[in-house]
Amino acid sequence: MATFDFTPMFRSTIGFDTLPTLLSAALEREDVGYPPYNIEKLGDDRYRIVMAVAGFGQNDIEIVQKSNRLTVHGRVSDTGDRAYLYRGIAGRAFSRDFDLADHVEVVEASIDQGLLAITLKRELPEALKPRQIMVRSAETKSITDASRDSSRAA
Repeated sequence: MATFDFTPMFRSTIGFDTLPTLLSAALEREDVGYPPYNIEKLGDDRYRIVMAVAGFGQNDIEIVQKSNRLTVHGRVSDTGDRAYLYRGIAGRAFSRDFDLADHVEVVEASIDQGLLAITLKRELPEALKPRQIMVRSAETKSITDASRDSSRAA
């Protein structure tokens, strides 16, 4: 397994201390390849996960988002009344995890023609969006300085 040294990054960044754990977990996670899936970028802040789930119905799939982890579970309900001569369509249970960035939420999920589509969107709270900070000169009094001066005069 590869070892990464994040020391240079930590000299100039703040709040990325969970990044090494995230990368390590991604490298150690065993990918069984079932079910196959695509991750699509629909726009700057929109994504879609499309999973091939032939043989699964909407009641056979459970999607759970907990914190920054999206888990998709699938279990085909028993179809004991069928006798197969050959069964080539995999219907085995699965569990697939996806790590999500902060503020990424599931918008919707749908299943059509054996494809499960999960649409995600990153929605930054207003407090986290970029804002411009006014630079004032030392001679310009701020609102708080002016209110302090007026309360002292009273």
